[in-house]
Amino acid sequence: MALGKVEICGVNTAKLPVLKNEEKEELFIKIKEGDEEAREQYIKGNLRLVLSVIKRFSQANENVDDLFQIGCIGLIKAIDNFNPELEVKFSTYAVPMIIGEIRRFLRDNNAIRVSRSLKDTAYKAIYAKESLTKKNLKEPTIVEIAEEIGIPKEDVVYALDAIQNPMSLYEPVYTEGGDTLYVMDQISDKKSREENWIENISLSEAMKRLNERENEIITLRFFEGKTQMEVAEYIGISQAQVSRLEKNALHIMKKYLAF
Repeated sequence: MALGKVEICGVNTAKLPVLKNEEKEELFIKIKEGDEEAREQYIKGNLRLVLSVIKRFSQANENVDDLFQIGCIGLIKAIDNFNPELEVKFSTYAVPMIIGEIRRFLRDNNAIRVSRSLKDTAYKAIYAKESLTKKNLKEPTIVEIAEEIGIPKEDVVYALDAIQNPMSLYEPVYTEGGDTLYVMDQISDKKSREENWIENISLSEAMKRLNERENEIITLRFFEGKTQMEVAEYIGISQAQVSRLEKNALHIMKKYLAF
């Protein structure tokens, strides 16, 4: 969010006018009389208020031009509703109006709100995808994921699309007293725990066939969810080397698990 830029929405913020108190009072009298030119001048003279407010939303990852326009709407509403007889500074009245307008915009234009059931389906699909990837050492298809969780493939696609930005199983959803609850903790595994236990033993045995470097790469890639670039940076080799070692390790494991 580039708040430091000079021009926002075609307005040169470095040349915005600053009104004196006497000018504000005179303009407001004219505004109440229906003078549109005075109203326009009053708006321009208070645009710095909008700039100061949108700086508070620098972490919102929204386009600064959009926030400025919405803030201007809040400013105009404040001008139209302000009563100077209350002996309150205009800025004191306007700032909460501008903030409220921006917050409504951010709330209403946030990512589409998704129902709890859709989120649950998406979480199950993500969990199944990671489990199948670890089990089969390849990324599963939507059909395979749907069969794994017993939900029609169309529903799986819809659920994953609805959450837009897929969450990691290790994304924290609640923290208290140092104990963190992750997405993974909210998903139950209805498959046989004994079957999973045996699969884990087989996978562990297969990994024993790898050398130390290959074992580390497979652990980082498939158990900790790191990208090849992250693994390369972590262990101090190139991404190409990580890719080559990973392929060789998977080949060795597949060969062992095939027997």
